[in-house]
Amino acid sequence: MTGFPCSVLLIAIGAVGVCGAVVVATGNQKGESTVAGFAGLAFMVVLGIIGVFLFIAQWANRRTRVLFDHTGLWVENGNRRNVIPWQTLAGVGLYWSRFGRSRKVYSLELLPDGPIDRDDPVLWTLVRDEDPPRPGLPRLRYRLPFPAACRQQVLTAVQQHVPQLWLGESERPAGHVGRPDVKGHRQRTRSRTP
Repeated sequence: MTGFPCSVLLIAIGAVGVCGAVVVATGNQKGESTVAGFAGLAFMVVLGIIGVFLFIAQWANRRTRVLFDHTGLWVENGNRRNVIPWQTLAGVGLYWSRFGRSRKVYSLELLPDGPIDRDDPVLWTLVRDEDPPRPGLPRLRYRLPFPAACRQQVLTAVQQHVPQLWLGESERPAGHVGRPDVKGHRQRTRSRTP
């Protein structure tokens, strides 16, 4: 709920920076141009660019829904839906890392008991390839990032449905959420298409 307003605010700041740069470039500014003024305008433009990327990411995920039930964790992307069944998991944990001084980024770690389809049409963006947290688990796992405000709801849902799979919370280095393997996914799915 905060992503869209923040992105619009950043885009507005960037637009003011672009307007300021145009005024300076055309020589219509009042007073002398300073290095601090140029740096401020450049910073505003960078904030606007960040706002555009944030808006695109929020827009792309606007119809994504996650549901917990006795069957498993359901993910819907607006067009398709799939489930990660509880019985296919060896464990479920919560990872978090610091983002800045006071914020935390959370992810739900779904550790499979066996192989998974890393190119599933709905779930592939959740797949991460990392060293397993304990021996005997595969490298591939599902990582579901979620906002800090949802932490208690996610914990309650997991502990209500599969308390026997709960592995607890663990702090990770900053940026632990990572990115899906877009390039690898494209290559693998392209080779499947006739």
